[in-house]
Amino acid sequence: MTISNPAASAKLWFNRLAPYRTAENGRAIFELLITLIPFLALWAAMWLLLGMGQYWALLGVIPGGGLIVRLFIIQHDCGHGSMFSHKTANTWVGRFIGILTLTPYDHWRRDHALHHAGSGNLDRRGIGGDVHTLTVEEYDALPKFEKLKYRLYRHPVVMFGVGPAYVFIIANRIPLGSMKRKMPWISTLTTNAGVAILYGLLIWGVGLKAFLLIQTPIIIIGASIGVWMFYVQHQFDETHWSRTKEWTREDAALHGSSYYDLPAPLMWVTGNIGVHHVHHLSSRIPFYQLPRVLKAHPELKTVGRLTIWNSFKTVRLALWCETREKMVSFSKRKTACA
Repeated sequence: MTISNPAASAKLWFNRLAPYRTAENGRAIFELLITLIPFLALWAAMWLLLGMGQYWALLGVIPGGGLIVRLFIIQHDCGHGSMFSHKTANTWVGRFIGILTLTPYDHWRRDHALHHAGSGNLDRRGIGGDVHTLTVEEYDALPKFEKLKYRLYRHPVVMFGVGPAYVFIIANRIPLGSMKRKMPWISTLTTNAGVAILYGLLIWGVGLKAFLLIQTPIIIIGASIGVWMFYVQHQFDETHWSRTKEWTREDAALHGSSYYDLPAPLMWVTGNIGVHHVHHLSSRIPFYQLPRVLKAHPELKTVGRLTIWNSFKTVRLALWCETREKMVSFSKRKTACA
């Protein structure tokens, strides 16, 4: 089967991927251990070397941030019920990792489900942690101050630097947008309690200075990598957006999510989440099954493919042009969306 008629084939692909929607508990445990143990070992090694005055050891915060991303992907699959075959295992592993990633698991899981339910729908933007995206017409209709705010929000320093740190360190401490419901409060406060206990023990054991030198950059680097991945998986030139009347979940999933074709080591660190079009099409496929999907169906590698070099070019994209059905930059919105 080819993708000669993408719109017609999206639902067929969903059905065709059914054999991969199977969790393997042994593999899931293995993936968890080969992520968590290296993370803990790296953290301990940095602390020991710092104690000997070897500050070069702090270079380890870079792979440490990568391993935090991989832990987040495991938590992410738990949220989809795809990591393990048992709901209880998914729930409690997800909650535990949520303490390490500073993410209230149950609250995040609900919001992320909303993201999947409305991704690519122009009439359902702004739910589930979506990157705020305006159409060209909406942006041009804004007053000057609102345009400035949107430009600042989309600036790379904010989008991939200040913003991720704010979200994971500060915003995740309060159930923003869900203040009136009990579950978000319970999820957030219990996660905060777990973070307080874990961080308190670490500070007591290794000292405040070592804790700040190691843990702070790990979280900031991991957050920035995570937001970058989320961004390039939906904010690329030929992504798919449509109004509710024309929108279908399968078509938006397959063509509104990219295939971020990363080198094997980076694909491992990011838990294969770069195979995002397949993940959105069938979120019950565990991340450790996604390479099997591409191997069996190589034609999917041509759908929404982004290389690392091409992904850097997506940073300039900020607005959706409804007439041309593509993302455009601020500077080219008049000519590219005429």
